[in-house]
Amino acid sequence: MRYRTVLIDLDGTLVDAFTTIHRSYAHTLPQFGYPAPTIEEVRAAVGGGLDQAIARFVPLELVPRVRAVHIEYSQKILLEDVVLLPGGRALLERLNARGVTCAVFTNKHAPSARRICDHLGVAPLLRGVFGAGDTPWLKPQPEFAHHVLAALAAVPATTCLIGDSPFDVAAARNAAIDFAGVTTGTHSAAELYAAGADVVVTDLVKLSQTWGLGD
Repeated sequence: MRYRTVLIDLDGTLVDAFTTIHRSYAHTLPQFGYPAPTIEEVRAAVGGGLDQAIARFVPLELVPRVRAVHIEYSQKILLEDVVLLPGGRALLERLNARGVTCAVFTNKHAPSARRICDHLGVAPLLRGVFGAGDTPWLKPQPEFAHHVLAALAAVPATTCLIGDSPFDVAAARNAAIDFAGVTTGTHSAAELYAAGADVVVTDLVKLSQTWGLGD
């Protein structure tokens, strides 16, 4: 493969944390007089950052208060349900074996993202975990991607971003890097191609095979 750097989104791409995320919304929203959302509603809301997701359920003026309760509860249950998605560890191991620099690039709260990667044992396979709060920016703002590339001493021409949402596609496009989509998260292949994805596969196992990294 020609990539020297691979950035990988976290929720819905490398890990499945939707049970945890849904539990946090179901705990938080009723405290403010709003119904607990379904897991499908939560899956449709996430990807662009926590504030944007919360604003799908409550008025903007309530977002800071809801965010505080949501984060506090999320931290308590953060590691209870999260799991690596199929092929995640194997893909990282195979990329590392080929000298490819790997890093998580997420809009998830950065300390939470790092806790999850440590808990699931993939932190040693990553050069870094970059998330919300590490910089003033979020995906798809190009400044966030540029910050990550600079930290990794990487260049756009030999970098690929793996993700599951149009936010990830836009982040890749805005930073002039390639994009590979998986449908293990929040959006369908049709939605990812419509957003401008280069390639979309069912999961990281298939992506490893597509890149010639399979067994």
